[in-house]
Order: sequence, then C-alpha cells, then structure tokens
Amino acid sequence: MAEVKRTVLWVALALVGLTAACQDATSVQGPLETRQANAETQHPTFAGQTRAPGVTAKVAFKLTVLTKELHRPWAVEPLPDGALLVTEKVGAMRIVSATGEVGPPLAGLPPVEVRGQGGLLDVALSPTFATDRLIYWTFTEARGGGLNGTSLARGVLSKDRLRIEQAKVIFQSMPGFDGGLHFGSRLAFGPDGMLYMTLGERSDTQMRPHAQRIDSHLGKILRLKPDGTAPADNPFVGTPGAKPEIWSLGHRNVQSAAFDAQGRLWTAEMGPQGGDELNLIGRGKNHGWPLVSFGEEYSGQPIEGALTDRPGFEPPVYYWDPVIAPSGAQFYTGSAFPAWRGSLFLGSLREGWLVRLEIKGDRVVGEEHLLDRKQRMRDVRQGPDGALYIVTDRERGELWKITPN
Repeated sequence: MAEVKRTVLWVALALVGLTAACQDATSVQGPLETRQANAETQHPTFAGQTRAPGVTAKVAFKLTVLTKELHRPWAVEPLPDGALLVTEKVGAMRIVSATGEVGPPLAGLPPVEVRGQGGLLDVALSPTFATDRLIYWTFTEARGGGLNGTSLARGVLSKDRLRIEQAKVIFQSMPGFDGGLHFGSRLAFGPDGMLYMTLGERSDTQMRPHAQRIDSHLGKILRLKPDGTAPADNPFVGTPGAKPEIWSLGHRNVQSAAFDAQGRLWTAEMGPQGGDELNLIGRGKNHGWPLVSFGEEYSGQPIEGALTDRPGFEPPVYYWDPVIAPSGAQFYTGSAFPAWRGSLFLGSLREGWLVRLEIKGDRVVGEEHLLDRKQRMRDVRQGPDGALYIVTDRERGELWKITPN
C-alpha cells in the first residue's frame, strides 16, 4: 500500500507542476505516455522528469517524400542553396537536390568499417562553409587487430559537388575495441565556434566503466577546435592522464545533440530499457552512466550497481520509460512554423515518431508525437527555408520535407 501511495503522489506532483507550466500552450492534456513502464518500481527524482503532459500546437503541415532511393541514411545536413548532404551508414555520402534527385557517392572519403551499428555516421557543415566549403563527418574506422573506433574527418566539398578534396582524419577516439555497438555519434558546432562530438561507451559490460574514466574518450561528449585538437579551456586539460578533449562524461550512447537559442547544448541519449534520457550538458558535468541510470537491462534484470540518483552526478532533465530510442535533434528557430519556434524535435527509432518537446527554462513541460508512419526516424534538421528534413533508417531509406500546409 505504501508503494501505491508513493506512485500516486509523484504522478500528482508531476501533473500539478507541469499543467501549471503548460497553461499557455495551445492545447494541454494528461500525460502523453500511459503504457506500463519497464522499470515500474522506479520513480522520478523531481516533478516532470518523465511522462510530460501531451500538448498540441495545432500546426497544419504537409509531408513531401523527396526520395525513397537512399541506402540506410544516417544524417541529413541542408546546404545553403536548398540541396541536402546525406550520409548513408553503408559508407556513402551523397547530395540530394532540392527536388529529390539523388547524386552519386562523393569520391575521396577515407575507408569506412561497416559493422553492426558502425559505418558512416554524422555530417556537419563548417560555420564558415560559405567561404571555405569545409565539411566534417564521423565514421567507424578500423584500427587493426579487429579493433575499431569512431573517428572525425574533414575535407572540402569540390565546386562540382562530386568529391571531397583534402580529406583528412583529424581525431580518433581511444581506446579502440573489438565490437559493433555504441559508436555515437553526433556533431554540433557551438556558438563558441568549437565542435562538439558525442561518443558511446561501446556497450559491452566490460566497457561500461570507460564512461567514468577520464583517460578514455568512450562515453563522453568532446569539445574540439575545428582542427580536431583540444581547446586549452576544456575542463580536464592539465589533469594527469586525462583526455584533454573531454567536455562531459558518464554517457551511454548519444545520437542526438543540438544547441538552443541560448547557446546551451542538449543531448538525447539511448539508455537501457526504460532509461532514454534528455540531458542539459555543462562543462565537466558527470551524467552518471553506468552508476546512475533509470531503467533496467534489456534482459529485465536491474543494472548492477546503478541507482536513479546519487550526490555529485547530474540527473537527466527528462527520461522516457518505455524508451523511444532518440536519434537526431533540432531546436526549431525558423519562421515557417511560428507555433513550433523554440521546440526541440527528436527522431525516434523505436516508435517511429517525430517527437516535439516544449521546454521552459530547464524543464520539459509538454510532449507531442507527430508523423506516426511506422518508419525509424534517424535524423531531423532544419533547412535555411525553415522546413524540417528527416531521413528514415531503411534499406530503401526516405528523405522527407515538412512544410506549412
């Protein structure tokens, strides 16, 4: 009976706090997620940390399928002229025209190891792309002896857009590992001009402690100069044995990263069963994995040694139970959809939704699920025209464009 009373209490607190915060939304309802939780004995550490009220912005939009001819697309990056740069996990990078014509694979990329979840991953334009035509991308790289790891490369997109010139690997995560899981990885340039790169901890039980080790890049968010080296003001520069590129630690597998209008970095992290997280990243913060986590192992067993809260660790701003498997993130800043301005959009691999979160301060106050088309959404980006572009994770992957109706 005491357990039932506790459950009723935290649900009531969440509803009272979040309904008040959401009262200016277009439409507010009860908790959007009503399914049975995977880790049903766990409770949030503060009101609103999970199961936010459902909100509806009542936006009329249309979806245009630009192409169905992509092979396992992983990332989409809009170009200034309306074309789109797309990576395919199988190792190809292509340009798709604004009308959906798929170009040939760009020549000049370094070799990619396609293994498990690994392959050609994220891509980002240099902040000065208009003048230098520089692009950055992450990929799984063979390290010899069966080992592999996530690497970062950059190069110049040729004027004819058929190849990458001067391609160079500028960063290699360490240590390498013989496996095919949890490579990360998203790229996001911050308002400070630095490049932020996310890395998974490689999944296997023996590798999880690397997320807490500062002598390892695994399970971290890195902050890099555009040349791939570590800035002098990173938090662990000068610490004996530490990797100087580390910005935050204690991550499981981050495949969503975006800066908001205030210049704050938010990430969505694939957690264990019942433990996907939304985190607000800060300099030197420890986000806990595997010592702090919601959820359970996919076997249904508890995560050995983990608690949902510990002093000195950064709790997630929000978590999903059941999970959504977030991948790709975009804070909407365009003028095409005024009602969506400031919303955080996330792709869902597990449920096939486009997830929209309303955030006030550092709290999620509403959640909306859009585009239930039964396809795994791998990435979502905003174009210069204010449209949203989405790629779906299929053998014949699709590229979608969302515009006002």
